[in-house]
Amino acid sequence: MSVPMSNRNKGNSTAPLLEFQAVTKVYGMGLAEMKALRGVDLSVNEGEFVAVMGPSGSGKSTCMNILGCLDIPTDGNYLFKGVETGTLSRDQRALLRRQYLGFIFQGYNLLGRTSAVENVELPLLYRRTPAHRRRELAMEALRTVGLDGLEKHSPAELSGGQQQRVAIARAIVTKPSLLLADEPTGNLDTERSLEIMDLLASFNRDLGITIVMVTHERDMAAYAGRIIKFKDGLVASDDNSGRNA
Repeated sequence: MSVPMSNRNKGNSTAPLLEFQAVTKVYGMGLAEMKALRGVDLSVNEGEFVAVMGPSGSGKSTCMNILGCLDIPTDGNYLFKGVETGTLSRDQRALLRRQYLGFIFQGYNLLGRTSAVENVELPLLYRRTPAHRRRELAMEALRTVGLDGLEKHSPAELSGGQQQRVAIARAIVTKPSLLLADEPTGNLDTERSLEIMDLLASFNRDLGITIVMVTHERDMAAYAGRIIKFKDGLVASDDNSGRNA
């Protein structure tokens, strides 16, 4: 099975990597109905670093779930590389995530009884990458995030900042087109947070990885070239005057 990627982007460098077209998301029915997104239009081009901000209940988490193909719009369209993701089957959306997306979570989500290198290998295991190649790529990713020599350590033997670096290595080991980061510094102190943000900025700048990051922290959002703020299920502002603009 494959994901039917469109030819729309070929020869058109201005075509967005991802695009929301009047996206709505409704949960519940009747008196329990809740509109998380109310007709959102936005697009992100390849190579951008975008920070998404907004208060609790503003719609930013729902937006990220749809971007990551973990959910689908109630109405409207989400296009990734020109493909309308709402037309894909569940298995095709899973394949899209596996082939094109990387995820970083606030809580690291590492396997506790598994070494750092084995945690990083996990996405490659799902891709059925041969064992020797998995180990080679995982070691390379750990070196990239500055954890050379710690590959055999379990999460319990690593600091919070080191655990997040393992999670980042796991997210980039497949060389994703899009990296989705959900509060990646939320559990870290200021010094570790800045280290992680410097690392993400380097991936965007040096490797060209497109990053969309949810954060509540203005200092962290300042690393992005563009800041999108959500309010009441809508985009309240879209500022591309950030550091990397």
